[in-house]
Amino acid sequence: MIVISLKEIGVSFGVNTVLENVTFSIDEGQKVALIGANGAGKSTLFKVLTEEIKDYTGEVFIDKEKTVGYLSQSLNLDSSNNVYQEALLVFKELTDMEEKMQLLQIEMEKPYDEENEAEHNKIISDFLRLQELYNLKGGFTYKGETHKVLTGLGFLEEDFNKKIEVMSGGEKTRLALAKLLLSSPNILLLDEPTNHLDLEAIEWLEEYLSSYKGTILIISHDRYFLDKVTTHTFEMVNGMVFTYNAPYTKFLELKEKNYEVLHKAYSKQQKEIKRQKEIIKRYQSFNREKSIRAAESRQKVLDKMELLEKPPQDDHTYKLAFKSEIQSGNDVLFVENLSKSFDDNLLFENITFKLEKEDRIALIGENGRGKTTLLKIILDKIKADSGNVHLGQNVTLGYYDQEQENLNIYNDIFSEIHDEFPYLTEREVRTSLGRFLFTGEEVFKEISTLSGGEKCRVSLLKLMLKKSNFLILDEPTNHLDIPSREVLEDALKDYDGTLFVISHDRYFLNKAINTIFELKEDGIDKYLGNYSYYVEKKENPNRFKGLENKDYSSKTEYEKDKKKDRKERLKEKKLKEEFKNIESEIESLEEKKSNLTLDLTREEIFNDINKSLEISSEIDEIDLKLDSLYSSWEEMV
Repeated sequence: MIVISLKEIGVSFGVNTVLENVTFSIDEGQKVALIGANGAGKSTLFKVLTEEIKDYTGEVFIDKEKTVGYLSQSLNLDSSNNVYQEALLVFKELTDMEEKMQLLQIEMEKPYDEENEAEHNKIISDFLRLQELYNLKGGFTYKGETHKVLTGLGFLEEDFNKKIEVMSGGEKTRLALAKLLLSSPNILLLDEPTNHLDLEAIEWLEEYLSSYKGTILIISHDRYFLDKVTTHTFEMVNGMVFTYNAPYTKFLELKEKNYEVLHKAYSKQQKEIKRQKEIIKRYQSFNREKSIRAAESRQKVLDKMELLEKPPQDDHTYKLAFKSEIQSGNDVLFVENLSKSFDDNLLFENITFKLEKEDRIALIGENGRGKTTLLKIILDKIKADSGNVHLGQNVTLGYYDQEQENLNIYNDIFSEIHDEFPYLTEREVRTSLGRFLFTGEEVFKEISTLSGGEKCRVSLLKLMLKKSNFLILDEPTNHLDIPSREVLEDALKDYDGTLFVISHDRYFLNKAINTIFELKEDGIDKYLGNYSYYVEKKENPNRFKGLENKDYSSKTEYEKDKKKDRKERLKEKKLKEEFKNIESEIESLEEKKSNLTLDLTREEIFNDINKSLEISSEIDEIDLKLDSLYSSWEEMV
C-alpha cells in the first residue's frame, strides 16, 4: 500500500530551480535512502513533505491515517527539563494515566462507607478500566524502552539528570532523535541521523531501524549505514529523482548498468538522426521535385520520432589525484613506546608500531582515546610524555586537519592557494580551482564564508598540490557529500605513497584501507584487513587465524588470501551439506528396502511370481545405490 506519493513536484526560488518534475511513491514498510550531491535538493524535498515549503507545483499524497515523525533543525526541547524528563514527554498520555490511577488508589484506600457503595464501586471500576488501558498502551514497558533508546544513543545513566540548558548542540540533537524514535511514528523522515553519534551508537541505531516496522526515508552520506538499514535508493540529480529497488552498494551496480543502456540507446538515436539529416540535406541539394518530396517524407518521419533524453550525470564532482613528487624509502615511520596523559587522564601508553611504504592504515578507537592527539604527536604539534617518533628517509608529510586550522579565514580562496604555492601562475591556480568546482568570481570568496564542504575541497586541493609521499588524514570525509567521498576514495586507491588516516566512515575504510590499528589505553591491536574484516575478527577471534600470522606486501596479496580462505570455507560448508544429504538418502533407501523386503513375505506377493521378481529387482537397484552412497560416506568420514 502506498503511503507517500509525489507527482511532478517542482520548487523554484526566483530563477533557481531546485526540484523539477519529481515523481515517485513509497510503499508501507519500505526503507528508502535519499542520496545526491550537496545542493541537489534533498532537504528541500523533506521540507515539501513536512509542509515547511508550501509554494510548489505538483501533488503530494501522504496517507492521513499514518503519523509522520521528522527530526527538524528546530529541536523544540524544554531547557528547564533534564534528559530523562524530556524523553518521558513522549509518553505524556501514560504519565497522565499514572497520576489518575494514583488519585483513584488513594480514594480506594479510604475507609469503606456503605452509604457511598455506588461511588466506591465506580472508583474501583474506573481504576481497573484505566489500568487495562494503561497496560494496553505500553504502560509497563515505556520506561524500559526509554532507558534502552537513551543508552543506545550514547547517554550514560549519569547523563539522565543533566539539564538541557547545559547540553551541547550534538547532545540536544541526540535527545531529539531519541524522542522521535520513542514516539514510534508510522513514517520516519531522518535527515543525517548519524551526525553527533559515535560508532557504537550508530551501530545501535542501525539495528534499531533495521527492525523498525514503519516506513523510513533517510538522507545520509553514511553509505555503510545505508547498506545496513535501507532497501531502496532514490538518487537526486539536477533536481530530479531516479529510483532503484536496492540498497546503496547494489544501487551503484544497477546505476552503472542503467546508464550504459540509456547512453547506448541515446547515442544510437543521435547517430541515426545525424544520418537522416545528412540524407535529407543531400536530397534537397538535388533540387528536383522527386528528391524534394523524398526529403520532405524523411523529415516528417524525423519530426515524429520520440526523442530520447540524454541520461543525466552528476556534474558536481571535482577532479582529485594524489601523486608524490619524490619516492620515500621503504621505512616511513617508527613509533616507539609513546605515552600521553592530560592531568590525571591517561590517553594511551606503550604505543609502538612501524609504517612502511605504500601502507594503507586506519587508526580507530573509542571516542576520547586520543587518536587525533597521537597524530599531532607524530606531526610534532604536541609533545609526548614519553617515547620517540622517527620519520624515514626522504619522507615528505602532508596533513589534512578535520578542524581546517590550516586555512587562513581572512584569505579568499585564490589567495589561500597562491600564498602557499607562489610558483604557480594565476592561470594555473584558476585551472586547479576549476577542477575543484571553484569558477569565475567564486575564487574570491572569503574562507570564513565557505561551507564545511567547500573548506574541505580547498584543503584537499592544497594537499594535492603539495605532492607529499606520506599523507596523514584526520576525518577526511567529514562534510563531504557522497560523490565527493567517492572521488577521494578513488584518488587514494591510486596514490603511490603511504596513508595513515583517522575516520569513522566505515565505507571509506572498506574501500581505501588494508590494515586497521585499534588504539587502546595500553597499546595498539593490529588487524590485517579492511573494516569489515576487523568487525568479523572482533566477533569471531578464531576466524582468519592463518591470515593473521602472515605479513602482506600489498593489499592485493592479502585480498587473494582472504578470497582463497572464503572459497575454502564455502567448500567446507558445501561438503557438510553434501554429507548430511548422503546420510539422509541412505536412511531413506534403507527404510524403503526394509519395507520391500517385508512385502516379499506377504502371501499375496509370495504367490505372484511376477510381482516377486519386480520387488526383488527394485531391492537390487536399491542395494547398488546404497553401495555407492556408503562408499561416498566412508570417504567423507
